[in-house]
Amino acid sequence: MSLETMNPNPTWDAASYEDAVDTLEEHNDELVYKVWGGDWCKDCRALLPDFGAALDAAEVPEDRIEEIAVDEDKQGPGVDEYGVEYIPTIVVENDDGEEITRFVEEEDLPPAIWLAQRLEDELA
Repeated sequence: MSLETMNPNPTWDAASYEDAVDTLEEHNDELVYKVWGGDWCKDCRALLPDFGAALDAAEVPEDRIEEIAVDEDKQGPGVDEYGVEYIPTIVVENDDGEEITRFVEEEDLPPAIWLAQRLEDELA
């Protein structure tokens, strides 16, 4: 099941987030993005359309993005395995399934910027 909230925000301006897009694009064929969310969730509706637009601008292939819908009790595939408590949660893994970083809803920056900064630190 896909998340409607991951549909790219058509008004998102990639040029305003060039550094984040460049970082995501630099690694677009070596990372997997696992996104837990719910179309019913206000935080997901606020954050995920811009993240979807950033992934789109970075030309991250669709097969490297896993959208995982959870119910209103925040239950769904992989929730227990990955320790997902809050949504949206975005786990970034390498091709070996090793977690590189994760974004959880309470971070102080939008997901694309926050993750790009962590990826720069982790993969530099």
